Amino acid sequence: MAAIIINKASWEDLEILHNLGIQTFYESFAENNSEDDMQKYLEESFNINTIKAELADPDSTFYIAWEDDEPVGYLKVNCGQAQTELQDEVSLEIERIYVKKSHQGKKVGQLLYHQAVETAKALRKSCIWLGVWEENIRALNFYRKNGFVVFDQHIFRLGNDEQTDLMMKKVLE
Repeated sequence: MAAIIINKASWEDLEILHNLGIQTFYESFAENNSEDDMQKYLEESFNINTIKAELADPDSTFYIAWEDDEPVGYLKVNCGQAQTELQDEVSLEIERIYVKKSHQGKKVGQLLYHQAVETAKALRKSCIWLGVWEENIRALNFYRKNGFVVFDQHIFRLGNDEQTDLMMKKVLE
């Protein structure tokens, strides 16, 4: 495997984020959800206009993991009013860390996580938080390994299906 490079995404990466978002979310959750719910969620959350609005939001930042010229994963972080829940000034939300199935288990997610920590520190945030589907054992283990603890839960709507996300946070030193 070639070295993985993490770059901040820009407007030129719109199509890449659109396609990478759809592919990685589908690969991560399709086998555990109905095709109708998956398609509805993908159409709502990963359409071009939604990605454009997210890229335009000054409180949201995307990073793309590259292996050579191939995008293999991405990270989306939010602060301030872009956060989906807490919306305080001391926290950074990791809204998405997704890696292509072909690159899972190869430390790409860990590199993206480290980018989130560096972003939080640069923004002088004291806490990182996120929501993880309670049935996503792989992700729960990943975040626990990185020092996150559960502090609450919320409902995540995937299509017409209401699922429970565990909200996890980590206080930064």
